[in-house]
Amino acid sequence: MDNIGTLALKQDVLIRLVEAFFSDNFEEKTRLIPYDMRPKGSDVPFRCCIYKERAILRDRVIADLGFSIEDDNEETSLAEYAKEALNREKIDEKVLTVIGAACKGCVPNRMYVTNLCQGCVARSCVSACKFGAISIVNGKSYIDSTKCKNCKMCMAACPYNAIVKIAVPCEDACPVGAIEKDELGLAKIDHEKCISCGRCVKRCPFGAINERSQLIDILKNIKSGKKIIALIAPSIVGQIKGNIYQIKTAMIKAGFTDVYEVAQGADITTLNEAKEFEERMDKKEPFMTTSCCAGYNELRKKHMPEINKFASDTKTPMYYIAEIVKKENPDAKIVFISPCVAKRKEVFENENVDFLMNYRELHALLEGRKIKAEECNETPFKVEGSKQGRNFGVTGGVAGAVQKASNKDIEIKSCIINCLNKDTIKQLRKYAKDEACSEGNLIEVMCCEGGCIGGNATLEQQKIARKSLQELLEKSKDIK
Repeated sequence: MDNIGTLALKQDVLIRLVEAFFSDNFEEKTRLIPYDMRPKGSDVPFRCCIYKERAILRDRVIADLGFSIEDDNEETSLAEYAKEALNREKIDEKVLTVIGAACKGCVPNRMYVTNLCQGCVARSCVSACKFGAISIVNGKSYIDSTKCKNCKMCMAACPYNAIVKIAVPCEDACPVGAIEKDELGLAKIDHEKCISCGRCVKRCPFGAINERSQLIDILKNIKSGKKIIALIAPSIVGQIKGNIYQIKTAMIKAGFTDVYEVAQGADITTLNEAKEFEERMDKKEPFMTTSCCAGYNELRKKHMPEINKFASDTKTPMYYIAEIVKKENPDAKIVFISPCVAKRKEVFENENVDFLMNYRELHALLEGRKIKAEECNETPFKVEGSKQGRNFGVTGGVAGAVQKASNKDIEIKSCIINCLNKDTIKQLRKYAKDEACSEGNLIEVMCCEGGCIGGNATLEQQKIARKSLQELLEKSKDIK
C-alpha cells in the first residue's frame, strides 16, 4: 500500500473533486483545488515551496479528471480541463500517467559500496562476483557499473553488510521493465510493455504515478439520472467501513441505481474452471493456470504467449456478472468497482462494462457526498455470492474454490503464485518451457501480493481486510 502521506494526499484531491462536481460551479471549484489545499502562508509539508506543491496538485487533478499529464501543455487551466471532461465521450486506453514534477528523478538501480567497507583480507565480495565487476581500489571494494549485473551476490557475501542495492522503487517494482528514465531522468512508462499491474503506483514514495480516472464520466451519468449499475468486486469487504449490505445502501444513496456482487460471477467462473480443469486432466495435460487476474492476462498477452496453452479459457468473474446485468438491464451503464489498475484494461475490452471506479474513488464519492456506509441500513442482494466466490480476492481463494467445486475424483494440487515479480515470472516461464510443474497441477496466479485485497487501489491493511472478509464468509453458504 502507498505510504500514509501519499495515500492521504491522493484521497484529499479525489474528495475535493467530488465536492467540486456537485457544487454550483464545477469548473471554478476544480481550478481552485491546488490553492485551497495549499493556501497562501501555509506550511509546505513535503517539498521546497508552495508553488511546486500547487503545480503537483494541479497535475494530480488533471489525472483524476482522466487526462494524461504527459499531454499537458501547461497553458490549459484546470477549469478548462474540467469542462473538457464533462464534454468528452471517452478516454483512451493508456491507464497510467506520470507526474513529472513529483518524480524525484532517482539515481539508476545499482550496487553500491558504502563506507562500512573494511577492505578485509578475505575479499569475499571479489570472489563472489562472477562477472569481474569488483576490484580493490585504495584498499576498498569498487564496483564497475558497466560489468555489474545487479545479481546481489557481493551483497550476500560481504561480512560487514557494506554493499547495498540502491533501488529506484518504481523501476524495481515493475516486473516487465516497462518503466525507464527519459532524457531528463524522470520516470517514463512504456505502455506497449506495461501490464497495468499497478506495482509502480504502490511503490513510488512520492506518489508520482497516477491512474487516469473515469470518475467524472461516472458522476456525469449519476447526475443526469441515467440508470447506472455498480458491480462490486469480492475484495470490497473491509475497504469501506460497514458490511457489504451497508456498502450497497450507501452506493445507492450516492446515486447508483443498483449494486450487484461480482462474487456471483466468481461462482460461474469457479464452476466453469472446475469443469475445464477436469477435462484437461483427463487429457493428461501437465497443469492449468487460473485466468481471473487481469494483470496476469495482460502478462500472457504481451510477454508470455508460451504459457497461453496452459491457461484456463474460462472468463473472469467480471465478464460473467456483467453479461448477466447487461442482459437484465440493456439500457443501463455498468460500472465495475475495482481494487486495481489492471481491471481498467479489461473494462476497455469488455463491451458490457462502461466504466471503472476503484475503491479509493468510491471512498472519495461517499466522503464527498457525506455518506457513511456504517450508519446505513442493510440492503440485500438479489443473488448472494457463495463463500468461495466471496473469497476470490484472497490468495489461494480461486484454487480453493475450484477444489470445492470439482466433482471428479481427481487430485488437485495447488501451486500458488502470490504476486507477479521478476522471480515468479521466471518461475512461470520455466513451467511453460518444461511443460511441467512439480509443485502442482493447478497454478493460481495473483498479480498482487495477498491477492486482490493487496491491490494498488485498496485502502486498508490486509490484516484488517481479511478480518472483515472472514466475518462475511462465516455467514455465507458454500457453492453448489
